[in-house]
Parts: sequence; C-alpha cells; structure tokens
Amino acid sequence: MRTLPATKARPLSPAAQAASARPSADGSRRPAQRWRSPSVVAVTTAATRRHPARDGLSTGAKGAVEALARAFAVEEGRYGVRVNCVGPGMLTDGMSAELMSSGQLDQRAFEVTLRNIPLRMFGDSTDIAEAVCFLASNRARFITGQKLDVDGGYAA
Repeated sequence: MRTLPATKARPLSPAAQAASARPSADGSRRPAQRWRSPSVVAVTTAATRRHPARDGLSTGAKGAVEALARAFAVEEGRYGVRVNCVGPGMLTDGMSAELMSSGQLDQRAFEVTLRNIPLRMFGDSTDIAEAVCFLASNRARFITGQKLDVDGGYAA
C-alpha cells in the first residue's frame, strides 16, 4: 500500500474562507465542509460479480470489503455518510499492463479476455477515477450502498 507524504496544513486566507462558505438558511456563512455530505468510495474489482480464473485470493478479500461497504452504508447513512464501491475491470495500465508485458497474459488469453467484454475494449485508470469522483461528489447524493462496475460490461 502506497502512502502519501505528510504535508503541513496551511490556514485558509480570508478570501479563500469567504469563497468556500455558503449562506445557510439563517443567512450566516458556514465553511464549505459543513454543507458537503461525507462520502467513502472503496475501489474493489469487477471480479466479485463474474469470477475470472486464477483470481480467488484477491476476489475474496475484495468481496469482503464490498460487504463492509454495504453494512457501513446502512449504519452510517443516518449521519449523512454515503458509502459505495467502484469495481474496475481489465485496464490498459496498472496490474493488467504488467501481466501483458511479463507474458503471463499471452495473445490468446488477451483475445479471450477481450471477447468477454461486450464493449470489446479495456479501460484505463482515468475511467476508474471518473467513477470514484462521481460517487464522491454531491451529484451522487442519493446513492449509497452500491457498487459501480467500470468494466466495459464484463460483469453484465
């Protein structure tokens, strides 16, 4: 697991504070963080819905994360916390790229995998990031306890 380097938090300037606050019903201004709904998005795998061969150890653990996400969505929803998952399919970068370049996913296996995806293409990390950003945003304010597979239709 990769961790980000620690950064020292800087206080917001008065102009930034004013820009990040919005008037409430009583006319007072509150910091933006107080009116945003909290959201958790776990990145798991599309393989928990349609299991590919040789992926059991990874899929089992990610299935457990999905079960916890659903449980947290129910438990924490009363506090306005939304919890969802994104399930990546085969991507052109990351682990899939390593499997292809190392020869563990040969041309025949590559073609079989591609035929199992209705859109007949692999995604990339940007596709996953877009789904995570959507679920974390207020545009998904009424979505919780769900899993969005970003897999070209593999799990359909």
